[in-house]
Amino acid sequence: MNRLPRINLNLVAVLLALLALLAPLQSALAHKPSDSYLAISAKGAAISGQWDIALRDLEYAIGLDADGNGEITWGEVKAKHADIASYALARLAVRAGDSACPLRATAHLIDEHSDGAYAVLRFEGECARAPDALDIRYGLFFDFDSQHKGLLRLESEAGTLSGIFAADRSEQRFELHKRSALEQFLNFGHEGVWHIWKGFDHVLFLLSLLLPAVLVFRRQRWEQVQDFRPAFWDVVRVVTSFTIAHSITLSLAALQIIWLPSRLVESTIAFSVLLAALNNIRPVVEGRRWMMAFAFGLIHGFGFASVLTDLGLPRDSLLLALVGFNLGVEAGQLVIVSVFLPLAFMLRSTPLYRRGLMHGGSLLIALVALIWMLERIFDLRIITLR
Repeated sequence: MNRLPRINLNLVAVLLALLALLAPLQSALAHKPSDSYLAISAKGAAISGQWDIALRDLEYAIGLDADGNGEITWGEVKAKHADIASYALARLAVRAGDSACPLRATAHLIDEHSDGAYAVLRFEGECARAPDALDIRYGLFFDFDSQHKGLLRLESEAGTLSGIFAADRSEQRFELHKRSALEQFLNFGHEGVWHIWKGFDHVLFLLSLLLPAVLVFRRQRWEQVQDFRPAFWDVVRVVTSFTIAHSITLSLAALQIIWLPSRLVESTIAFSVLLAALNNIRPVVEGRRWMMAFAFGLIHGFGFASVLTDLGLPRDSLLLALVGFNLGVEAGQLVIVSVFLPLAFMLRSTPLYRRGLMHGGSLLIALVALIWMLERIFDLRIITLR
């Protein structure tokens, strides 16, 4: 009489855990997350800028392919110049104090990025007075893509600032004063923390490697570890290997010593998540997951570097920005690990953990990673420019 309620509660707990794991990924399943690149220059009361927006995103938002043949010609883009400017500038607002700085389009170009063709919108604006700070509101594509990010580089007489706009960080203030080395360091550190928390593929790769830390594979099944110490040191080895590896390639790529194509990097990152998750279901690399963490961490470093490069490294404090961003990434990782490990150790003997999170969670991660990998290899939303 007492078993039925207990079984039902376990099943409910497993389902709730899987739903909690799936919740932050629902929008990520839709397609490869997109970025736009916004450069703004403030000189006195004058504002000028350039906005690079992916044609594939504009096609989805306003429609560029007039004949519907899957290709976008320069003529089709040119015919939509007014619509592109109207759509984009309606979703970008710059204010100096209580006064708006109205923006107007001045030129349209096309540029090739590593992940495809981009429309380049150049614009100008004028504030009522030379601002001490700019309040910027960014709302591009958030209505249909919650994973979209706007990467900002803001230049003024005080130096270069950077920022990342996201659906939950669509309005930000930028103080236009000369920043100390410490302020620049903390700014890039903050962006590093933000990037790792918003980088679902990096987080899922790390979690896939951490899930088995509180278990041991014996007699063709996962069993709980008896002591916290081996679990702790297993996590230390995995996280340290991942950190060392991605720090190496992050530095090399950010300093433009080594560069890899974006699609190759992003596809391999998705592949690494897939392998790490499948390894939890049928272990091949069980006691040496730190080696997997190091090998694929080298690729993840290129992914981190692409964001840092797009933010615009300040030339006068290149090393400081690089170190700050990298330490921010590490701080974000440590927060994830410090929350995960104690909970995993407490739950390690329960069906919720071994069946729900270890097997069910790993299967779900593998499915998400497979979708990511196919999207990134074949670029399912790709539109060629001719």
